[in-house]
Amino acid sequence: MAKEKVTITLDRAKADRARALVGARSTSEVVDIALDRLVRAESLRRDVEGYRRMPQTDEDEAWASIADTESLADDTDWESLYAGDHTT
Repeated sequence: MAKEKVTITLDRAKADRARALVGARSTSEVVDIALDRLVRAESLRRDVEGYRRMPQTDEDEAWASIADTESLADDTDWESLYAGDHTT
């Protein structure tokens, strides 16, 4: 993905602390890491909300125990795919 130069206003001390914590070489790298983590966390939060609205059945659990779930660690928006499938 192409990157663009932008101007942002931020708390310099917070950015420096974050940079030290993650060992980033620059503030830009810190912002990139932070955005990646935010996107992953928000996606996970939305997935969890989707699962809570439509809990897994015993049959789902049985399949999950034998399935290879590593391939599910992607950027799929599961909530939107199953948005109309809940019965609450």
